[in-house]
Amino acid sequence: MSRLAQTTGLTDVQQEILATVRDFVDKEILPVATELEHRDEYPSQIVEGLKELGLFGLMIPEEYGGLGESLLTYALCVEEIARGWMSVSGIINTHFIVAYMLKQHGTQEQKDTFLPRMAAGEVRGAFSMSEPALGSDVSAITSKGTKDGDEYVLNGQKMWLTNGGTSSLVAVLCRSDEGHPEGTARHKSMTTFLVEKEPGFGEVRPGLTIPGKIDKMGYKGVDTTELIMDGLRIPANRVLGGVTGRGFYQMMDGVEVGRVNVAARGCGVAQRAFELGIGYAQQRHTFGKQIAQHQAIQFKLAEMATKVEAAHAMMVNAARKKDSGERNDLEAGMAKYLASEYCKEVVEDAFRIHGGYGFSKEYEIERLYREAPMLLIGEGTAEIQKMIIGRRLLEEYRFQG
Repeated sequence: MSRLAQTTGLTDVQQEILATVRDFVDKEILPVATELEHRDEYPSQIVEGLKELGLFGLMIPEEYGGLGESLLTYALCVEEIARGWMSVSGIINTHFIVAYMLKQHGTQEQKDTFLPRMAAGEVRGAFSMSEPALGSDVSAITSKGTKDGDEYVLNGQKMWLTNGGTSSLVAVLCRSDEGHPEGTARHKSMTTFLVEKEPGFGEVRPGLTIPGKIDKMGYKGVDTTELIMDGLRIPANRVLGGVTGRGFYQMMDGVEVGRVNVAARGCGVAQRAFELGIGYAQQRHTFGKQIAQHQAIQFKLAEMATKVEAAHAMMVNAARKKDSGERNDLEAGMAKYLASEYCKEVVEDAFRIHGGYGFSKEYEIERLYREAPMLLIGEGTAEIQKMIIGRRLLEEYRFQG
């Protein structure tokens, strides 16, 4: 067990789960991750292993067949999985955002229909908020759901859909003006629709097309796609929570979970980069001694380890805050911002320690160097996190003059 990134106050069950996941990562993910990543190959065997471990149901309540664990347990498992290969953590992250949104906001019929199959990994979740021209301005979405009798007709194009091809249930955010008079704030006229589909690419159900995988610099293996709706009809009982106009708040609640997840991914990738850097520093010799014995390298290792430890502590705090039922947008924003920035810096320092070999695809650090940038933009850019943090600080420290 690493000396870094330890978490106090865990139960015996939590410690057992984490030990099992860490063992799975060491034996089943790390040995094959770089090869699969270079081929951009979906890790089917690894995903089956996660299903057998019950990780797809980790946070789903026991009454629906899940393990009923906390966000903290989930985040610590994500940290371990990202240490092995960040793409695998992405596969379960979007699944859990949808499961969380169903648990918190779904009707009883929706929970009964989806959560047991999601806990078993039979139904895989994805959520779709972004659009080609959207960026960070969620209120500017143009995809629309229009009421037509007992159905809604969905039209529009969505972007950056993780698990787009492999998922069978997608939570899609659209505008829905029905029932919301002219002049209603845009974020109050958005609705989350639960769209069932067949896994795969092309037309996966009438009116719904998943064109294919987006070719990315990193974060390979996991399928990132567009989603095109052209006259897609879904029944009215697939409005999340049964009421229109609540989609923005439902999505933001899910994104808070996602931000803790991204922070956990940053912690895991940074920890792996540190492991690679300190290992290589003790193998490589220059000027008659290990490069780890050079003060410049020791300073770099000290900075890297401190960043790993600090990011982990903030991520744990954000998860525990959410588990307590308190508002955690400030803590989640801080954790996501710090962990993603520190991850980039720790990975780059490990890359520098490797010297010219870090540029070679034979060395694992090359893969991490391409993966880390995704965390800088996933679940909200650094600038968005700073906006959230700044606004919340002004609420908490309002001037009383």
